[in-house]
Amino acid sequence: VLLKSSRCHETARQVEHHLVFMARSERRSGVLGLLALLAAATGVWEFASRPTTFLPGARHTSTPQAALRTAEADSSQGRRSILGGGAALIGGIENNVEFARAAEGTFDAVLSINLGGQTPREATITLRVHPEWAPKGAAQFKRLVEKGWYDDAAVFRVVPGFVAQFGLPAKPAPRLENIEDDPVKVSNKRGTVVFATAGKNTRTSQLFINYKDNTFLDKQGFSPFAEVLDDGMDIAEKFFAGYGEQPNQGKITAKGNEYLDDQFPALSKIKKVTIKA
Repeated sequence: VLLKSSRCHETARQVEHHLVFMARSERRSGVLGLLALLAAATGVWEFASRPTTFLPGARHTSTPQAALRTAEADSSQGRRSILGGGAALIGGIENNVEFARAAEGTFDAVLSINLGGQTPREATITLRVHPEWAPKGAAQFKRLVEKGWYDDAAVFRVVPGFVAQFGLPAKPAPRLENIEDDPVKVSNKRGTVVFATAGKNTRTSQLFINYKDNTFLDKQGFSPFAEVLDDGMDIAEKFFAGYGEQPNQGKITAKGNEYLDDQFPALSKIKKVTIKA
């Protein structure tokens, strides 16, 4: 559920009132009362500091989240996963046969990048796409890559310590149809790739790379479908961040790179995306 900011703070006050009441009821033990008050302050601060929505182009402040761990090995094609062998699965897999069949569809996509900035240089990032994580998202990404949708697209929103976002085309294009949401099976860990959304079942083409473990996004319905491999995050963290969140998405949609090259010429760009055979 996407909450308005005022509603978040009202709920936070209710949580605080409830916890303070609990603390007062523990007057027989000063230690317990103090611990309850500390828990109230910590909980309310974390709740209030969460992003109210993750709308493309909206401002957000992330909060520290505990990282999930997995010991799953990733030996396919001899590539090393930056997630320590694969992201943590949420809720488990009920049908191992279906999971194995979905995993057979795993593929890699290579992003050729111009990092932009004052001294532009070329680099590449390899994504491993996992249809078993989010089949609808993975299929949409593959379709768009095959259409050349992401070619020359700018990384127009870079928030260090949170996300890097891209996916609006270099040239104006007809609006894409929304795709349905995928259940969240994998946590939003550092290096996962996810479709941005403006609400339920509103995914189209915009993607973001998680710069850190943004696990609080899991409960908001953001379902990772791919991961950055090898040293790709070292490259992703070099995306030009000097413009912050200034680029206007409406103008990008209307004019594409004509607008960005004029107003934000140093942005990093995805020059080409190629599916590896």
